[in-house]
Amino acid sequence: MSATHHPGSSPQEHNSSPSVAPESPQAQGESSQAPGDSPQADFEEDDSAYGDDGENSTTTTVAATILEYRELHGRTFQNFPTTEYWGPNDDKQNEQLDIGHHMLTLLLDGKLFLAPISLNPQKVIDVGTGTGIWAIDFADAHPSAMVIGTDLSPIQPCFVPPNLKFELDDAQLEWTYEENSFDFVHIRCLMGSINDWAKLYSDVFRPDGYIESLEMDIQFTSDDGSVKPGDVMYDWSTLFINAGETMRRTFKIPKMSRRLIEAAGFVDVVETKYKVPVGGWMEDKKWKEVGRWNLLYLKEGLEGMALFILKNILRWEYTEVQALLGRMRSALNDKKNHAYYEM
Repeated sequence: MSATHHPGSSPQEHNSSPSVAPESPQAQGESSQAPGDSPQADFEEDDSAYGDDGENSTTTTVAATILEYRELHGRTFQNFPTTEYWGPNDDKQNEQLDIGHHMLTLLLDGKLFLAPISLNPQKVIDVGTGTGIWAIDFADAHPSAMVIGTDLSPIQPCFVPPNLKFELDDAQLEWTYEENSFDFVHIRCLMGSINDWAKLYSDVFRPDGYIESLEMDIQFTSDDGSVKPGDVMYDWSTLFINAGETMRRTFKIPKMSRRLIEAAGFVDVVETKYKVPVGGWMEDKKWKEVGRWNLLYLKEGLEGMALFILKNILRWEYTEVQALLGRMRSALNDKKNHAYYEM
């Protein structure tokens, strides 16, 4: 993890990635501070759980077309007019996101974040909030804060803490929030989704503010040679790295985030790295548990990750996608594979 702060103060930003109940991994993350100081049926346009524009009148509002989800082989995907995002937004994918939240909380030893923020934060944003589970937990734990969760899909629950609101927004567009308005910015698991990370980090910069960015390196590997080039798990990662370059939305952000965060103006950046095991092959109790949850997280998300990217970006046939998914499931279930990825 990496953190930065202005001289004389101590804000920081964290960067982290998802983890599973592993047997032997370590994790990584970054934090830094600025120097100085069923989908559409469940969503109502006037639902009080979703903030109206208020001070940010240009923030994207709910439009009927956004609720007309696109379908691909039985899975639904967001229909935000300004972007392409590879992840489904259906119940199966949302359950996988919540599994990932539990795994990441285990990874961080029960914490929601690592940044040394104030005990009484005032305004916090969770960019790419997904189901909103992190934002809900944070708002419950920090009643002093006004928390905003943004996402491309209105998949969040209606009943949430009174200090939390969800907004439909595309983080790749012009930042519509007031300058220097958030004292803590939380970003995680947006790999392959952002076309200009430098701009995003610059947009959220605030003197004396913190940012925590937690992203997973999708390259599966091992220390004992059980996962190596030519193996399906290793080559799976290469497919998505290449697709990210085609989409101009990199999957390699964990290797770039510290440099970009510092370039945005954050100082005293602290980077924490984790090896997140896949499966319960590690002997350590914590990592065994993380690895088990990580395995479940990955298995539940395999099709959701592959379908749009392999079919629409790499132009695979559906039968080819399913064949690869079968090989990946077998590899994930093979206890001889001591795989991990970094965060």
